[in-house]
Amino acid sequence: MIYTKVSILTTVYNREKYLAACIESVLASTYQDWELIIVDDGSTDTSLAIAKSYEQKDARIKVYVNQTNLGDYPNRNKAASYAKGKYIKYLDADDLIYPRGLEVMVHTMEQFPEAGLGISQKVVEDVKPYPFVMQPKETFKREFLMRGVLGLGPTGTIIRRDVFEKLGGFTGTRYIGDTELWYNIALAYPVVKMEDALIFWRQHDDQEITKGQESFFYLENTFKLKFNTLHKKELPLGAPERQAALKKLKKQFARRVLRLIFINKKPIRAFQIMSRTNFSIIKLCNALT
Repeated sequence: MIYTKVSILTTVYNREKYLAACIESVLASTYQDWELIIVDDGSTDTSLAIAKSYEQKDARIKVYVNQTNLGDYPNRNKAASYAKGKYIKYLDADDLIYPRGLEVMVHTMEQFPEAGLGISQKVVEDVKPYPFVMQPKETFKREFLMRGVLGLGPTGTIIRRDVFEKLGGFTGTRYIGDTELWYNIALAYPVVKMEDALIFWRQHDDQEITKGQESFFYLENTFKLKFNTLHKKELPLGAPERQAALKKLKKQFARRVLRLIFINKKPIRAFQIMSRTNFSIIKLCNALT
């Protein structure tokens, strides 16, 4: 069997509670041709010491330390700059990968060499056996007209490194920079859907996505990303599909804004978001009809 090296990228900031388990999950992998690149972003706890203790035990583990705190997406790009593998596989420091996860991901990508991105996610509309490849048109029909297919974090993906580098990596748009990159890849390359249950995504209060949802920037930035993407010339959807997708997007956004006003009791924040997205009261009412 021919193995292809994969670069596992773990960015760390104060994750002493979870980091050892994350690294142990990589060491337990059935796929062994990997390098684990850990980039500490100025942790003030024992995360760096934990990472270095594993580096001393296994030559495939490399630990780097940023001189200044870069933040989430810039640090992900920094980690990718050290990668040497054909594929890059983000594994957040508070997540785990199951023993056969790497093996399935790498071998699946090798079956579909034209694909730029592989995703492990369970979606109700998946009526075909895994794995299967989606061309850009199918990917965005699922994303905008069905339940969505690209709304997952980096841990649930595997990326061709040459594609990542060609597209410039993450742009850094807070809270949705990963989805933004998936959109950019999916516009230019096929996407592979593979079986789910390959990774364990840990949910806790200190996650970046949780902070984004609590601050409501996630709501605003997600709407802007989807709205702008639906107006791109290169989007492989016809006019009727775009119109249907825009109608669905605006209705979902209007409902969430109303929830922000009446359920979350944050009317000022709601009107700030409406102002920054050019979504007037009239547009809100029209979106709900």
